[in-house]
This record gives sequence, C-alpha cells and structure tokens, in this order.
Amino acid sequence: MIDKQVESYGSWKSPITSDLIVSETVRLGQIIIDGSDIYWLEARPMEKGRNVVVKQTSNGLTTDVTPPSFNAQTRVHEYGGGAFTVSEGTVYFSNFADQHLYRQDPGKLPHPITPRNNLRYADGVVERHRNRLICIQEDHSQSEVINSLVSIDPNGANKVRLLASGNDFYSSPRISPNGSRLAWLTWNHPNMPWNGTELWVGQLNSDGSLSRTERVAGSADESIFQPEWSPEGILHFVSDRTGWWNLYRLSDGRVDPLIEMKAEFGVPQWVFGMSTYAFESADRILCTYVKEGIWHLASIDLATSSLKHIDTPYTDIKQIRAAPGCCVFLGSSPSKQSSVIRLDLSTFRTKVLKRSCEVVIDEKCLSKPREIEFPTEHGLTAHAFYYAPRNGDYADPPAENPLLRVRSHGGPTSAFSSSLDLETQYWTSRGIAVLDVNYGGSTGYGREYRERLEGNWGITDVNDCVNGARYLAELGEVDEKRLMIEGGSAGGFTTLCALTFHDVFKAGASYYGVSDLESLTRDTHKFESHYLDRLIGKYPERRDLYYKRSPINFANLLSCPMIFFQGLEDKVVTPNQAETMVEALRKKGTPVAFIRFEGEQHGFRRAENIKSALESELYFYSKVFGFKLADRVNPVQIENL
Repeated sequence: MIDKQVESYGSWKSPITSDLIVSETVRLGQIIIDGSDIYWLEARPMEKGRNVVVKQTSNGLTTDVTPPSFNAQTRVHEYGGGAFTVSEGTVYFSNFADQHLYRQDPGKLPHPITPRNNLRYADGVVERHRNRLICIQEDHSQSEVINSLVSIDPNGANKVRLLASGNDFYSSPRISPNGSRLAWLTWNHPNMPWNGTELWVGQLNSDGSLSRTERVAGSADESIFQPEWSPEGILHFVSDRTGWWNLYRLSDGRVDPLIEMKAEFGVPQWVFGMSTYAFESADRILCTYVKEGIWHLASIDLATSSLKHIDTPYTDIKQIRAAPGCCVFLGSSPSKQSSVIRLDLSTFRTKVLKRSCEVVIDEKCLSKPREIEFPTEHGLTAHAFYYAPRNGDYADPPAENPLLRVRSHGGPTSAFSSSLDLETQYWTSRGIAVLDVNYGGSTGYGREYRERLEGNWGITDVNDCVNGARYLAELGEVDEKRLMIEGGSAGGFTTLCALTFHDVFKAGASYYGVSDLESLTRDTHKFESHYLDRLIGKYPERRDLYYKRSPINFANLLSCPMIFFQGLEDKVVTPNQAETMVEALRKKGTPVAFIRFEGEQHGFRRAENIKSALESELYFYSKVFGFKLADRVNPVQIENL
C-alpha cells in the first residue's frame, strides 16, 4: 500500500494539465446522418479553433471533409450553429472567413454558391424535389440587421429567393417528406426563442414559391422547439404550453400531446441545429429528456404514445439523430467525456465513433458530481452540482477545509450538466472544490423555474450562488474564508454582482463578463438586443434598474481581488465592458489582473489562450490565498496586491 501525500488544498500535483486539456481534446458538435454515413463537427483548439466536418462511412473509415483552408462556422445570431448540412454525399457549409455558403461534392474542393456581400447563412436543409437549399439568411448590409427565410440555388448561380420575411427571427425550416409543405419557427423582439415562438406551415408550389402560410402553434407566451415531419407527413414539435417542454403532434388541425411529464424534451435555442428527438421509423421516435439535471434516452411508440427508457451509461445526451435500426448522439457522463455514440436498436449496444479526448484519465483523480438542492431566498430551493476535491495521490490535510470555486453559467438561460469536464477536474484534482450552480432561471427544471429570473437578473442568480456557497460552508465541506466565484459572459455579470453587492466571496474571475447593463443593451448584437427587456426591464423606461444592477456603477463596493479575461474581437460583450471595470478597480486600489486575447471572440477557441486562461486564474488564486503551486506556470501581473 502506497502512503498518500499530505499537502494543502490547491497544492496537489495533478496529471490533468492545461497542455493535456488543449492538446488532446476537441469540441464535438452538430451530427447529421446521410444514408449509411455519419457526419459530425469538430472544433479543434490546436487548429486555432477551426471547425471541421468529419465523415465516417459504414465500414468505419473516418476522414476530414473540410479542407485545411476552410472553417465550417456561421455567425448568424453571432452564436452560430447549423453551419452545415449533407445530402447524398454533398456537403453544404458556411465558411467562417467570408460567411459564404459553399458546396462540396464528394472528392472535390468546396466552391461558393452565394454572392459576395454582407450575408450570413445557417440552418440549411436540402429540398431534393426542387434541387435547392432552404435556410436562414441574415443580412448585414444595412444598419439594421434583417433575418429571413430563403432558398438558394445549389449550383452556384447566385440565385437567392425570399420565402418569408417581416419578423425579427426565423429558424428550423423543415420540408415535409413529399415536398409539398414547409414548416418553420419565427419570433419577435423582445422574446428570445425560449420565451415565445410561433410554428408556421406553408405550401411549397411547383415554381418554388411559398403560399397559404398559417400559424399552427405557439405564441408570445409559448416556446416551440424543433419541428419535425414524421415519415408519414405528420408534424411534430416540442412545446412548453403546460410549463414543461413536452412532445406534441399536429394532426387534422388538432394539437395532441405525445407524452405529458414533468421533464424537459427541449433546450434553449442559443444556436441552430439542436435536436432532442428523431424518427427511427414511422412508428418510433428516439428522444432525450432532462429531469432534475440528468438527461435520459428513451423511445416513444407512436401508436400507443408510450415512452420506454433506454439504459445507457450517459447522463448528458445531445444532437440525437436516427436512421432505421440505429440512433447517433453526443453522450457524456461524470466519468466519460463527450463522444459521438452509435446505438444499435436491435441489440441496444453502443459504439463510440469519436471521443472528444482520447486520453484516459485515472478515475482516482476524477471527482464525481453530487446533485444538491439547497435553500435560497423566499423559501425556495435551487439546484447545483458539487465536486469535492479528489486526487488518489493525496490525502485530505487535517484541520483544513478546501477552497471552493463557484461557477455561474452563461446565458443566463442555460444550465450546467453532470458530464465530465476536464476543466472542472483541473481544479478538483489540485484540491479545489467546485460548485456548478443551476440558479433560478436555468433550464431543465420547467418554465416556472426558468422564469424566476424574469425581471430579477442580477438578484435571483446572485442570491442562489451566494446561498449555494453558504450552504456548503455551513455543512463544513468548504472553507468560508476561501470562497471564489467565476463566470463567463452572463455568468461574468453574476460573478461581478456577487462580488460587488455581497461579501461572501473573497476573489473572483470574470470571463468576457458584463459590468454595464446600459452599455450591453446599446452595443450588443441583434439576437440579444432586447433580451434584457425581460431579464431587467424595458429600456430606457426602466433605466433606474439598469443603473442599480450594473457593477460598474458601484465599483467602490467591490473590495476583493479580481481577474478579467477578454477576447478583443468579442461582438457579444464588447471589450470596453472589462476595460472600464478594470480601470475603476485599478484607481480604487483593489487587486486586479487583466488578460487580453487578440483574435478571440465570445468564448476562447485557440489552444494557447485556453491554456493561458486556466493557468492564469490558478496562479491568481495562489497569490490571493497564499498556497503554493505544484505546477510551474507563467506569472500574471496583479496590480495593487
């Protein structure tokens, strides 16, 4: 038996290094099944975050489809998604550098099929009956961005035809099996797609035009997600009309529930191309749903509307696609990183087609999440995943409780899952506990929980993060004097509010976070330009609330050390948000560090920057709390410390 070492929390030597995280991992995205071939998207940090369409044939041969000089990424809504589609082996994709749509025939180089102008495209589907592509177009040629539904000639004739316009946003075009009808989603400011969307259906005429359009479901107060036609031409969709995103079908003008349960079959549509269900046949749907933060795989018998659970080792399931006899999805769990998984529906055996990380981490260094429900304001409870420090080479030091790093997720309409994240394990394997807070406003717990944040952003989320940390400290699981909070984007706003208006946390890190709500609502992009109308109040009518909740206006109250990380090409949360806050803290004499990344946008994609951010945040905390590092990392300039 080997004696375990005893070192202070934060000083443990970990095999999970920043180099391992950035050099051995890819981010897996959109999945498409085309005949017997399976395609998926890989974002590769070691290639400066380039997105590559990858193809695997039925005999297991895996190849890159996207040539090295291309990057399959769209900027529609800035967040993108739905960047490629495939039909009979031909790939259509949006290229990041010029935002043109490209056609790539098997064995050929890509060539553009859209004109050179300020247009962006996403969420395309191929209409084989008329040999064209139907997709979302976003026009940036004028001062006001215009979104619409269009068709495009795939032969490169630069012919773009308008199908639907006039509303603020469009998504999810779906063509019926016989090619006679088109379904799509649309919504208007101030709604986001998880607040309220409308499902429309129109007739596709022989000349390609769209007529007899009608709204068949949805409203400003009902969120519709992922319309799909069954093989028999019956329209299905997800709706939260009962308070939970459940599955429905439209038959003979009547909307009927497929399954009614207190679980979520939908997700917030931050990006295009998301999928939580798919038709394996005319009789069966494969689906995934989340309940109490855990995702499950199931099948639905359409004749009886009965749901049957399918056992898998995965607790986070995304991008589900199906073909006769199989389904493919992204699956992960507390011990398994995200992978492309193929499930044989005759044997129910799974096969891993691609892992996001090929390195196997010794389980003795993996911290498994514990789902906790803790008391918060107004007699309510909130949810979180707690990761205790764990490293098989070290014993817990006597008479010492660990540091706690609280994470506030972005969005803010989003959620943490229980899946294995090596960046989380980077901290826990060094002796620092992590709490992922799914505060009120998070998804996966029903519409009522999601709407706790309406009018209360900067209050409900902050209180839940504060109360989650207090809860663990009161249980004696963490050191109340060494509590940290970190967040990116909207989570950065929660972080700054928690540090400004409360004194529970002793240090924090803001990744491209919001400090000035007025600046955000003036400077941000179209997709989120009215998001705050519901989260805060209508601007400028409720300018008082924008002022009161903006940390930049109360920097004198923030007295604990802060580190900021910012991409200088961020169009969602512009760099001036961080710059203004840093300058205020610098003048005040508060310890502050500021790390800028050239060429990065909203979220860091390049390996060297992901590595730098991880190491810099760890170094920063080591200086603030006075623990020695087992790793040699580049020092960070910390002013006023």
